[in-house]
Amino acid sequence: MPEPEIICPQCSTQIAPTLLSCPRCQRLVHTEKLNHLAREAERLTQQRDLSGALTTWRDALELLPPGSRQHQIVLAWIKNLSGQVDQETAPASTSRTPALRQASTQKKTGMQAAGLGAIGLLLWKFKFAVIFVLTKLKFLLLGLTKASTLFSMLLSFGVYWAAWGWTFALGLVLSIYVHEMGHVFALRRLGIRATAPMFIPGFGAMVRLKQYPADPHEDARIGLAGPLWGLGAAVAAFAVFLISGGLYWAAIARVGAWINLFNLLPVWQLDGGRGFRALSRAQRWLVVASLAVMFVLTNEGLLLLLLLAAGFRALQKTDAPASDRLALLQFIFLGVTLSLLCTIHVPIESAP
Repeated sequence: MPEPEIICPQCSTQIAPTLLSCPRCQRLVHTEKLNHLAREAERLTQQRDLSGALTTWRDALELLPPGSRQHQIVLAWIKNLSGQVDQETAPASTSRTPALRQASTQKKTGMQAAGLGAIGLLLWKFKFAVIFVLTKLKFLLLGLTKASTLFSMLLSFGVYWAAWGWTFALGLVLSIYVHEMGHVFALRRLGIRATAPMFIPGFGAMVRLKQYPADPHEDARIGLAGPLWGLGAAVAAFAVFLISGGLYWAAIARVGAWINLFNLLPVWQLDGGRGFRALSRAQRWLVVASLAVMFVLTNEGLLLLLLLAAGFRALQKTDAPASDRLALLQFIFLGVTLSLLCTIHVPIESAP
């Protein structure tokens, strides 16, 4: 059916259905809906439902012509609310800096034992990682109610089961799922609409955004949330290994850490690439330095690839609007902890 004809109530000009403003008098097409969304966003802000307010303002943004004064005003509101969401999570992130100092003092001699000892220290100092999955259990179970997620997840499970057995396959699929739900959690906090996670056998999983981040800082929060949640899953698996002695738990922890470390590559649309966009050039060189230290300490080959990619990006001119201290701390923290977890050398074949 053809779309209904739109007539501008101000100048009676016929307006194409795809236009957001009248081409003659510039009157906004969706004025009434925009006013309703603005009132709803203000109400949610007063109730301190910042995520709900962000979602509402983003819906309004889609109804405004890009480049218009109203578009810029709403975009400014979105960035302001996003900054407030950041302030709510910043203390938890900045408390991780002792782990970075601890990791930087490790010596190369006896690296395997030292690496595992550092992981034990992380388990003690950062108990949040061990109980991380449990504290988000309700949210994680909610994701399984989506048919597309559940069915694609079962398909991937079958493929990995045929290759490595059901125990390792289950742990691997769950680790990937937790990683993706980290992205979903960050997207919801920032009020960005997106699809449920979709698994692709052999390639992991993906979440497709229906709306886009307002700036590189939001993009970094979304990108790095996946590895942060993935780290929680890997540390939880390693904790179960320490308790039960099951080798497949150690294999799951090691492979999960490797996958999340790979996602830190600062290229293309990988999580590390999205995190790197928010860093200044000086901050990028700090990441390069931390990766170099961890490569010397762990001799993990993947770190060399990260080091080369990060060094190349650090040489480029950055368009980040401002230095992002939180993204920097998260990036370095992930590089250190995931590298240490990658020192767990348990062959997948040895897992029952």
